[in-house]
This record gives sequence, structure tokens and C-alpha cells, in this order.
Amino acid sequence: MDTHPPVPLVNDKDLIAGLAKGLRLIEAFDEMHSRLTSSEAARRVGISPAAARRCLLTLCQGGYAQTDGKRFWLNHGILRLSYAYSASTRLPRLLQPTLDALSERTRESASVAVLHGTEVMVAARSTARKSLTVGLGVGSRLPLHCSATGRVLLSSRPAAEFEILFNAMSLHRLTPHTLTDPIRLRKLLKACAENGYALSNEEIEIGVRSIAVPLYNMGGLVVGALSLSSRADRMTASEMAEQLLPAMLRSQAWVRSRLS
Repeated sequence: MDTHPPVPLVNDKDLIAGLAKGLRLIEAFDEMHSRLTSSEAARRVGISPAAARRCLLTLCQGGYAQTDGKRFWLNHGILRLSYAYSASTRLPRLLQPTLDALSERTRESASVAVLHGTEVMVAARSTARKSLTVGLGVGSRLPLHCSATGRVLLSSRPAAEFEILFNAMSLHRLTPHTLTDPIRLRKLLKACAENGYALSNEEIEIGVRSIAVPLYNMGGLVVGALSLSSRADRMTASEMAEQLLPAMLRSQAWVRSRLS
């Protein structure tokens, strides 16, 4: 139940009509109306075709939609809106004590990340004493294809959403170890989904390895990814899975029992 107080009544002059139209246009797209002309979109939300076209072009400019010159459709960028909500509300506040405990117990850096378009965004982080201190903080972004959290989140998406994200990713190389071959990456992501965890072996930064597991709510939906990062000279990738995964899975179960 939402326990927040109701929004106080405001005057029309305090509202931005263009923003309201844009949000209504986003809601005009659904399974049966995935591609719309500006006139079709206008009819669905009750505004003029000219206003609809301006709003739709603004969405395209912001990376939330695409057009072929006639029809418009939403793209992966629209996912940033829903995941920004997850990153800014209950999830990081709930997880911070768990992250602190996990980081202290393992002596490694612990993070929670959420999907943010074709990247992942760090929503919460904890660094234990004597652990790795890389330059990542809350709000930092990492690529989907070569980060452990990104691989976990990508491999957990429904098939249609997975294809949108996979095809939209830029498979750029960050280190000599970064996997950029799409065929090999698809096989790796399939293994991530089957194994329930993902590794990144010096693919983001030389000398840094990471392991991540998905975070579920009570309904079984993936709401984020939990990761631990370690210096490469501390343990191998296989040792990370053997030594760190049990503690991570306990944290995963704790989170699932508390997220509705």
C-alpha cells in the first residue's frame, strides 16, 4: 500500500502541458499499437497531430523512441524511466545494510546495479576496509556486455526485450580481455542464465574481477544485480565463484524475502 501523502491540488498554470502530453503519448504504445503515425498517436490520446508530432520527435531526440519518417515506435531507451524509479526508491535503502555486511564479511567491494538502457547503473555500494577501491560510486554506469552485473541483468530479460537490448548494445572493447564477439557473448549469456551468476574477468579494468547474481522480488521478477569485485591477484575467477558465491546467494535469498 502507498503510504505517501496525496499530492496537493495545484493550479493549471503550475503544470507543464507538454510534459503531460508526452507522458500520455508514451502510454499510447502497447502490444497492439507498437508503431504509430503522429495522427494515430494523436487520436489515441486526444491531442492535435501537430502536438503529437512535436512530442514524438522530442522523444526520439531524447533516445526514447525512433522513427522512419512516418511511423514512430518506442525503443530500449524507454526502459530508463522504469529503472530510474527502482534505483531511486526502496531498493538501495533496503540493501545498504546487507551490502555493508556482505562487504565486511568477504573483504571485497559490494555493489547493487539496475538496468539503465543499454548500461547498468550502480544504485548502492559498500567498500570494506582493505578491499578493492575502484572509482565507482552510486550513479556510475557500466556497459551491459562486459560487466558482471550487466550480464546478469541482460540474461534475465524476457526474450523480446533481450533481443532489443542485445542489438542496441555497442560491443566496444575496454581491455584486451573484453569479449566483443556477438556469437560467443550470446553463448556466455545463455550460460549465465542457466548458472544463476555471471563473471567479468578483467574485462572492465585490468586487474579487477567481478561476480554477480540477480536480485529477485517475492514475485520472482529480477529487480537488480548484486556484485562483488576483487583484485585479480587475490583470487581467480573460479575461486571467486567457489568462495564468494555462497555468501552472495544468502544475501540474494534475504532480499527476495523482503521485496514485494
